[in-house]
Amino acid sequence: MEENVKKLNFLEEIIEDDLKSGKVDSILTRFPPEPNGYLHLGHAKSLCINFGLAQKYGGKTNLRYDDTNPAKEDTEYVDAIKEDIRWMGFQWDKELYASDYFDQLYEWAEQMILNGQAYVDDQTQEEISKGRGTVDAPGVNSPWRDRTPEENLRLFREMRDGKYAEGEKVLRAKIDMAHPNMMFRDPLLYRIKYASHHRTGDKWCIYPMYDFTHGQCDSIEHITHSICTLEFDVHRPLYDWFIKTLDIYPSHQYEFARLNLTYTLMSKRKLLELVQMGLVSGWDDPRMPTLCGVRRRGYTAEALKMFCEKIGVSKRDQLMDIQLLEWCVRQDLNARARRYMVVQDPLKVKITNWPEGQVEWFDCPLNPAEPEGASRKVPFTGELYIERADFMEDAPHKFFRLKPGGEVRLKYTYIIKCENVVKDADGNITELECTYDPASKPGAGEWRSVKGTVHWVSTEFGKEIELRNYDRLFDLADMSQVPEDKDYKDYLNPNSLVVASAWAEPALLEDDSAIAVQFERTGYYIKDKDSTKEKTVFNKTVSLKDSYKPE
Repeated sequence: MEENVKKLNFLEEIIEDDLKSGKVDSILTRFPPEPNGYLHLGHAKSLCINFGLAQKYGGKTNLRYDDTNPAKEDTEYVDAIKEDIRWMGFQWDKELYASDYFDQLYEWAEQMILNGQAYVDDQTQEEISKGRGTVDAPGVNSPWRDRTPEENLRLFREMRDGKYAEGEKVLRAKIDMAHPNMMFRDPLLYRIKYASHHRTGDKWCIYPMYDFTHGQCDSIEHITHSICTLEFDVHRPLYDWFIKTLDIYPSHQYEFARLNLTYTLMSKRKLLELVQMGLVSGWDDPRMPTLCGVRRRGYTAEALKMFCEKIGVSKRDQLMDIQLLEWCVRQDLNARARRYMVVQDPLKVKITNWPEGQVEWFDCPLNPAEPEGASRKVPFTGELYIERADFMEDAPHKFFRLKPGGEVRLKYTYIIKCENVVKDADGNITELECTYDPASKPGAGEWRSVKGTVHWVSTEFGKEIELRNYDRLFDLADMSQVPEDKDYKDYLNPNSLVVASAWAEPALLEDDSAIAVQFERTGYYIKDKDSTKEKTVFNKTVSLKDSYKPE
């Protein structure tokens, strides 16, 4: 029998070829977030790729913060990123920062100035942008392009020393204003920015641009495979040009398709706007696609890794169905989540032949997959709640839940029969009067089967809880297709959060598993940090079943 061998993705093929040829002896990747927001689901894919490839081939991964924009960066984000990476189950080799290399980057900038490869430009940002030309038309040289190296060096040092205002001068590489790749039309290397940096304080008032930072940082650390998302492929030639021009270690960049997910937005700028406008409760709102948000919702790191494994690694952008992610969450939780009974829309059931005041405790498994495993005690009394949807007065023939004269089994316990329907003056059903069959107790030796089984909670022992039923934050499937005359906020789902109350069996409130639990026949929920002694709050993670099946 032939073994089913998994095909390598293109990054694995590159790494295996590099190791086999001796181009590299070991693998060193890096994860380079900018600390200006919280990690989101797109970063989960990048984490799985960068850390996963290093693990597979016996290498290491550095965590390097791209902290070159002090006005938008904060230690809050630095700490949150580390927490998210650990939660995903990854551990970096070295914790580094682009700011660690500010002195070296500055020296390289001076080197380029002295070599006639960089100059100080006095043009405004608007003038620089206009002077770049278009794809079809070459740019024009800056009137300051031919300054001498000595003058450029003096001006650059004056920029460093705080002599000029923001926007008054920039440092540009001197390459080719007619280059067919517009990235090469004298790109910016440094700009003036008066903002206190979260690590270097006020030491610097000039900061390097992304293109003059990223490749050189990779080179300093001897990153063998610099892996990023596809939108950076246009930056790769410039990445290589700086490394070659400075004659430093030849790190190389490889791009993969970023994660795009239906009904989801993963722009940190727009997510920040949602937070600042109070349209969500914070970065960790369970509707947010941030890692702290989905963690609070009850998603597991194992489910995210399963999802990333299934979507694979490609060089072609595609919109992934959020239902696949939800399917992965169900698959993971089904195997290990504890089960409890919770009634969300209660209808009272009175068992008329139950001995008054009697309480019977049933030993019920916490997970049916482990019948001999841990269990919980569930109290059975003469008054119970069932779901209102589990009773129908004028039931169709194939309605197998409770109806007048019909029987159902109360899960784990007895069979009951509906004898009478009690209504109020307006004709609303307020209570069902039922009888139970003592001989139908599981394990009593006289088993009989009925087609319907419903969950329930004792009215005496049940605990009232708050449910936060979450749905998708947006109601437009492809958020990249927002019309020009619309704002992305116009597509916020007004029903993305519905708060309700429910009655739970008492064991649920004692659960300390720290992962989402299954509300039997309903869905998966996780206890929220807002819970107090007076009120326990549960967030809906995902529904119990869905028609979706992955390809």
